[in-house]
Amino acid sequence: MPSPQALYQAAGLRAVEAAAADQPLMQRAGRAAADFAGELVADRQAPILVLAGPGNNGGDGFEMATHLLDQGHDVRLVFAGDAAKLPADAAAARRRFLAAGGSELTAIPDGVRWRLVVDALFGIGLVRPLAGRFAELVAAANALASRCRCPLLALDCPSGLDADTGAVLGEHVVRASHTLTFIALKPGLLTADGPDHCGILRLAPLVLDAPALAPAGGETVAVAAFAGHLKPRRRNSHKGTNGSAGILGGAPSMLGAAFLAGRAALQLGAGRVYLGLVDAAAPGFDPAQPELMLRSAAALLDTDLTALACGPGLGVGPAAVALLEAACARDLPLVLDADALNLLAREGNLEVAVASRAAPTLLTPHPAEAARLLDSDVATVQADRIAAARELAAQFNAEVALKGCGTVLASPNGRWRINTSGNPGMGSAGMGDVLSGLIVALLAQGWPAAAALAAGVHLHGLAADALAREHGEVGLAASETIPVARRLFNGWIAGDE
Repeated sequence: MPSPQALYQAAGLRAVEAAAADQPLMQRAGRAAADFAGELVADRQAPILVLAGPGNNGGDGFEMATHLLDQGHDVRLVFAGDAAKLPADAAAARRRFLAAGGSELTAIPDGVRWRLVVDALFGIGLVRPLAGRFAELVAAANALASRCRCPLLALDCPSGLDADTGAVLGEHVVRASHTLTFIALKPGLLTADGPDHCGILRLAPLVLDAPALAPAGGETVAVAAFAGHLKPRRRNSHKGTNGSAGILGGAPSMLGAAFLAGRAALQLGAGRVYLGLVDAAAPGFDPAQPELMLRSAAALLDTDLTALACGPGLGVGPAAVALLEAACARDLPLVLDADALNLLAREGNLEVAVASRAAPTLLTPHPAEAARLLDSDVATVQADRIAAARELAAQFNAEVALKGCGTVLASPNGRWRINTSGNPGMGSAGMGDVLSGLIVALLAQGWPAAAALAAGVHLHGLAADALAREHGEVGLAASETIPVARRLFNGWIAGDE
C-alpha cells in the first residue's frame, strides 16, 4: 500500500543539505543523473548535450558529464557561467570534468542530431524570470528536443519553474520530458504548472533519509495515510449504522448537480442519502437512482443526518442564503462546495458562522472560488497554491481542498498535502459534485474530516485515471467516475492496493 512521500520547499531542502554537508551529494547526484541518462540513451555513440548553469545545479551537470565520459558516451557540455564564481562543490565538479578529458563549449554546436538534451542550468533556488543568455539556452533546449525528437532531461527542477509553487517564472521555462529530482520531492513539481513542465518524474534520494535530517513541510496523499479507516463492515450492520448523508442543492436548471452528488454518496456506502432540493417542481424520485430520498431543501434541514454537503446546484439567491445559514448551524460535519462557496465569499455573516463552527467544516474550492473567498484573484491563488490553501484553512477553520492540477489539501493547523492522482479529463462539468458526494459519504460513515477529504480527493482522481487508461482523457464524464470509485474503494478495503 503506497505511503505518503515527504515534500520539501527550498528552505527545508537547505536544512537537509546542511545536515548532510559531510556527504558527497553532488557526486551522488551526478552518478544518478548519468545512470538515468544511460536508460534514456543506450547507444554510447549518440551525442548528449549538457547545459550547465552558474551554480550547484551546474555542478550536478558537470558531475553527470564526467560519469558519462567515463562510461564512453559522446557528451558535449555548454557552460553558462563564470568559473571563478562557481560554488566550491560545483567548482570541484568542473575540475573533475576537465581532468576526465571533458571540454567546455561556449555555444551549442550546429548540425548535431542530439539524442538527449540535459537541463542543468538552475535548480530549486531560482526565484526570478530567466533573461539574456539563460533564456536563450532554455529556448534552444526546448527547440532542440522538439527538432531532434529526443528526451529533454531536467536535473532537480526544470529551469524557469518555481520548485516551491509550480509557478512559471516569466516567459522562459524548460519543458522537460523527464525530470530527475534529488533528495526529496518538491511541491512545485506536483502542482500548478509543474507537471506540464516536468514530464516523467523520478526521485533520486542520494542515500539520504530526508525526514530524519529535517522536517518535511508537507507530503503527498497516499492510501496508507488513511488506511486505518478502511475496515470491512461488520456482518451485524444495517443502513442505520452506515450513516445518513444529506445533499442540499438542486435549484431550477441545476438538479443534475445534486443528483450526481447523491449518487456518489450512495455508491460510496452511505446507508441513507437524502437530497434536499431547492426546485419546488423537482421530480419525486431519481429514475437512475431510485434509492435516493428526495425532499424539499427546508425539510432536509430538519432530517436526522450524520453529515451534510451544501452547494451542488444550490443557487445564490436570498433563499439559498437562508438555507446555508441554517445548514451552518447544524452540529454535524459540513462540506461546502460550488454555490455554497460563492455565498460564503459574499456574505460576511456566513464567514463568521463557518469560522466559529465546532463541528468539522470542509471546503472544496476551485481556484476562482478560492480567489473570491480570499478577496483576491485567480492568478494570485495559482501563483502559490499551497499558501492560498493554508490561508483558507486558517481563515475559515476548515479542512480545505484547493482543486486543480495537484489538488492542495490544507488543515487549520497549517499541515498541507498534495494529491497526485487525477488527469486533465476531470476538467468537465459535474466533477466537483461527485467529489462532494464521495466526501460526505465518508463523513456520514464516521470518518474524521481530514481523512475523508484526502480519501475522497485521491479516490476520485484514481477513478478518473482508470477511466483515462481505458478510454482516454477526452470526453470523460463525471457520472462515469462513480462506479469506478466504488470498485476501487472496495479494493482498498480488501487490501488489493
